Amino acid sequence: MLMRTDPFREFDRLAQQVLGAAAPGTWSRPSPMPMDAYRSGDEFVVVFDLPGVSPDAIDLDVERNVLTVKAERRPIEVPDDVEMQVAERPLGVFSRQLFLGDTLDADRIEAHYDTGVLTLRIPIAEKAKPRKIAVGSAGTERQQISS
Repeated sequence: MLMRTDPFREFDRLAQQVLGAAAPGTWSRPSPMPMDAYRSGDEFVVVFDLPGVSPDAIDLDVERNVLTVKAERRPIEVPDDVEMQVAERPLGVFSRQLFLGDTLDADRIEAHYDTGVLTLRIPIAEKAKPRKIAVGSAGTERQQISS
């Protein structure tokens, strides 16, 4: 099970709509990034939108079941003699933290980045998968739990 860690995300979105585009994020105060999360069979899939981010500018860390995703969208390089007319694409650092429940296997997370979308696949831990338990009667020996 995944748990969101940003209770003020909706407030931040509303403030951005009212006040206009937010200032770019920094490593000390990153901007949030949009995501989807769903369960598919025996894994959770988390998808982040990171258009314009180079794969080497994405940082994934797991510490004590907290998954941290940080990415930095850097400005494009333009020659010195170029005068920028419009610059609306947000730049800077984007970050999200997710608490991974004990039912997820944080040691086997897989990450894939393609066309501006980061996809993480987090397997369900074996200990959390359903299993059959045999029931013995009073006159028989106890039976083992079967997986």
